[in-house]
Amino acid sequence: MKKRGKKPELDWTDDQEEIIWVSKSEIKRDAEELKKLGAKLVDLTATNLAKVPLDETLLDAILLARRSEREAKRRQLQFIGKLLRSTDVEPIQEALEKIENKHNQQQAMLHKLEYLRDDLVEKGDDVLATFFDEHPNADRQHLRNLVRAAKKEKEQNKAPKAYREIYQYLKELLLED
Repeated sequence: MKKRGKKPELDWTDDQEEIIWVSKSEIKRDAEELKKLGAKLVDLTATNLAKVPLDETLLDAILLARRSEREAKRRQLQFIGKLLRSTDVEPIQEALEKIENKHNQQQAMLHKLEYLRDDLVEKGDDVLATFFDEHPNADRQHLRNLVRAAKKEKEQNKAPKAYREIYQYLKELLLED
C-alpha cells in the first residue's frame, strides 16, 4: 500500500492568468439580450436591414426567420441569438440605434408640424408673419388661403379638409429644406 503524501500546494503567482468567473444566470441574461437583438433585426424593414452590417450566415438566418411561423420562428430566433454570440455585436447595435434615432427624429418633426399648423389656424397673422420670415420660399398666398379656409371649416364644424392640406403643405415645404 502506498502512503499518501501531502497534496502539492498550488502556486498562485502573478505570472498566471486571472480567472474571471461568470455566473450561469449572467450567461443566460446575455443570451436573452442577444435573442432580443435578433428579434429586432428580424422586425426591421428590408431597407433598414440593408443598413446594418451583417455577415452572410446571419443575414440568411434573419431572412429565414421572416418566412417562418410560430415554433419554427422561435427556434430560428434562438439560432440567431447563438450566431450573435460569436460575432461582434457592437457595430450592429450602433446601426440599430441610428435607425431608431432617425425614426424618433422624424416623429418629433411631424409633431412639430402639427403644432405649427395648430398655431397657424388659431393665432393667424402673427404666426404667419414669423413663419414667412423663417421660410421665405413658402407660397404666401396659398398658405394664407388654406389657413383662412381651415378657420372657416372649424367655425362651421365641417370636415377639416384645408386643415389637413396645411399639414401636407408644411410637410412638403419643411422636409425639402
